[in-house]
Formats: sequence, C-alpha cells, structure tokens
Amino acid sequence: MTQRQTQQADADQLVFQQYRTLLFSVAYRILGSACDAEDVVQDAWLKWSAADRSQVADPKAYLARIVSNLAMEQLRSTRHQRETYVGPWLPEPILTGPDTAEGIAAADSVSTALLVVLETLSPLERAVFVLKEVFAFSYGEIAEAVERSEPAVRQAAHRAREHVQARRPRFSADRAGQRDVTERFFAAATGGDINTLMEVLSPDVTLWTDGGGKVRQALKPVIGLETVARWFAGLGTVTYQGVEPGRMRAEVTTINGGPGVVFRGPERVMATMTFDFDAQGRISTIHNVANPDKLHAIADGVRHELP
Repeated sequence: MTQRQTQQADADQLVFQQYRTLLFSVAYRILGSACDAEDVVQDAWLKWSAADRSQVADPKAYLARIVSNLAMEQLRSTRHQRETYVGPWLPEPILTGPDTAEGIAAADSVSTALLVVLETLSPLERAVFVLKEVFAFSYGEIAEAVERSEPAVRQAAHRAREHVQARRPRFSADRAGQRDVTERFFAAATGGDINTLMEVLSPDVTLWTDGGGKVRQALKPVIGLETVARWFAGLGTVTYQGVEPGRMRAEVTTINGGPGVVFRGPERVMATMTFDFDAQGRISTIHNVANPDKLHAIADGVRHELP
C-alpha cells in the first residue's frame, strides 16, 4: 500500500469513527440488542471499507443506509427466534450516561418501554420510525436509506407513529422525581418494606421478567399492586440464581435513559430492572432482565452516550 493509499485509508476510518456512535444508536433502536447492533456496525465498517468512497457525496446518509438495511435484515432473521422465545422477550439493557437521562426525547427513545413497543412493528416500520422520530431524517433521506419510495415511507411512518402513540402514552417526565421513586422502591424492596412498596407502585403495576429459559423467571407477567409488592418485599430474604442475599450487591444507576437497578453476584451481573411511570409518578411497569445472554453490555460497564 502506497503512502497516499494509507493516508486515504486513515481518513476513511476517521470518517467512519465520526459517525460510529450514530450508527450504533440507529442499529440498537431498530434491533433492541446491543450485541446485534455492534455486529451490524462492524459489518457496516466492512462495507464502507470495500466501497468506492470517491462516489459518496454524503457519508452520513450513505452509512445510515448501510446500517438501516443491515439492521432490518438482522431483525427479519431473528424474528422467529423472538417469537419462540421462552417467556417474555425484553430488549438488551445498556448503561447510558447522564446526558441521555437529561435529554427527555433521547431518553424516551431508548427506554425499555418504547423498545418493547417497537418490537411489535414490522422491520420497515421500525427503521422508518427510528430514522424519522428519533434522528429527524427527512422522508427523502429515509426513502433512500431503506430503499423504498417516499410515499411508501410516509405510509410506514404514519402507521408506526399511530401504533406507538396508542401503546406508549407519554406523561410529563420528572427525572428527579423518577429517580427518587426508584430509590424509594429499591430501599423498600431490599428492606422488605411492603408499605412503602404499596405507595410507590401503581395500582395496576405489571412486572415483566426475561430469563430466556436460561434462568428461572415468571413466564407470564405478574400483575397487580399487592402481588407485585409482595414479590419484591421478599427479595432480600431469598436465594436468587444460587446466590444468597448477603452475597448479592445492587445499585441504582442509569439504564436505557432512565433510573434502573443492577444486581450483581460475586462473579457476574445477575439481572437489571428498568421502570415506567404513570401520570402520578408511581411505577407502572417493571422490566426485569435476567437472561445472562443479554447482560454482557451491562457487565462490560461501558456507558453509551446515545444521540
């Protein structure tokens, strides 16, 4: 390789790195899996490296097209896996930085609750929703990215938006209040304080648990204030995944743009919890991920600054 070729390769790598965070963010929101998103970004790098970049007028749009199509292809290939999954399928949690938590729109767009709703969209609808609603791409840019006509993209965007709005009601986000409620819940659950649990949980609270058949978890949602409160009131007294309560550590941190809890054993991350809140600021949904295959991103400890 000549010096000029080496310099060009270095320049191309710099361009890719400039957009790497964006590419991961797009792929993760489309797929709901950090592991799959990283694979998609790596495949995008291989395609970018092999492309005739002298013909690329807009690297950002070009790379967004590559990642969107790779992510849709990956989503189609994993659909059967997710449909036959043991128990509820929940997104793979990621640690997010404080900037994500402070930006309400960014935080909501990566929340577990929204990713669960996006899971019910078709791959095309999901990609269009992410590119339009989260990253504000124009319909023309999205049409080029997903290789569809602009009218088809507009229809997909309309369907996706209506679907999400019907299933994901938005409440005013009081971040400080949500953090406070999460910490009260955490203290009450670890201390067996059922009275406080009854105060911070919504009357129709629902607990979803994802063990993926690898870890024993409830295979159906646990519903109702008293049932869920009693479930967590006993948390600090039972052995979990073979680890006694005294050997388990837990902490409140920022997961998927909001307050969450990470549970650790002596040698591994054991589970995470994220929360959704009702109009009164009480916890309305708890998402508990314990499938070890989905905890690698948390165990790595990397905080994602997602745009």
